[in-house]
Amino acid sequence: MHGSLVELEIDSQALAGNPLGDPARRPLLCWVPPGGAAGLPAVYFLHGFAGSARGWLNVSAFQPTVPERLDALVAAGEVPPFVAVFPDGFTALGGTQWFNAPAVGRYQDYVADDVVRMVDARLGTVPRREARAVVGKSSGGYGALRMGRDRPDVFAHLGCHAGDAYFEYCYLHDLPQAAAALLGAPDAAAWLADAKRRARETRLGGGDHPVLNVLAMAAHYAADPGAPLGLALPFELPSGRIREDVWARWLEADPVRFVPRALDAYRRLASVFLDCGTRDEFHLRWGARMVAEALRAGGVPVVHEEFEGGHMGTSWRYDASIKHLVPRLARR
Repeated sequence: MHGSLVELEIDSQALAGNPLGDPARRPLLCWVPPGGAAGLPAVYFLHGFAGSARGWLNVSAFQPTVPERLDALVAAGEVPPFVAVFPDGFTALGGTQWFNAPAVGRYQDYVADDVVRMVDARLGTVPRREARAVVGKSSGGYGALRMGRDRPDVFAHLGCHAGDAYFEYCYLHDLPQAAAALLGAPDAAAWLADAKRRARETRLGGGDHPVLNVLAMAAHYAADPGAPLGLALPFELPSGRIREDVWARWLEADPVRFVPRALDAYRRLASVFLDCGTRDEFHLRWGARMVAEALRAGGVPVVHEEFEGGHMGTSWRYDASIKHLVPRLARR
């Protein structure tokens, strides 16, 4: 590697006292190119569900990590130097959607305020919105879309890889599996406690992911302070019937719905990159298409690409978003 990895720790004011009791002190991983970070723009990377800051360093056979990919792009002169920032968003529910959710915590403020402030102060990155991009995949891609809507005062560039969108396709198929699993538990909190026990003692099974995903998404999209885990389930038990009032709250948080209503915010962005695989297992290509259509119709500069592939093992696609976004970042 030509550049270097710097691991900082951040004490987040936004995460202090969060409802899940998750730590406010978090690792903050940064990749810095040769010559240092001072005076450079920055790209903030939001990991997906069940990810973490250090997860960006996980090694797959014969494949570079994402920091190694960025290092290679800069070393080859394919993009100008920049700083990459990898905040940590793991939670007691397995992850975050990177926005301020009453049942989870203020993860948008954590990134847009606490992390950005620390990076600018400690590393000397350019303290301007035009010099910052936010990029993510899956839940991280969803978070990037929310960040573009809510915090264009901080980020002027956005990259979304297979972000959660068009909830009818990407979430509904998990609901019957989650209902079946929860049917045998006293409540959602008891099921989660047992899942964590099984993870410690052996491992989670393939049927556990849909349940974890539904619980985490319910906490983000439909908080209910009086219910176990502080969330409203999107279905009734024991019947499994969808609770239309709760499901409507989920749909309000769907980018396919909120992007067309927030075009004034997205028009403040200087560049937007969207992509998704044609064989994405969560059917996210359709939501990406709909979001791209809405942005184009609203006059937002957007590049939308599809590629042959699924949801997993697509880290190589960061090359595409970085090549599009980084040359457009301000440098002073």
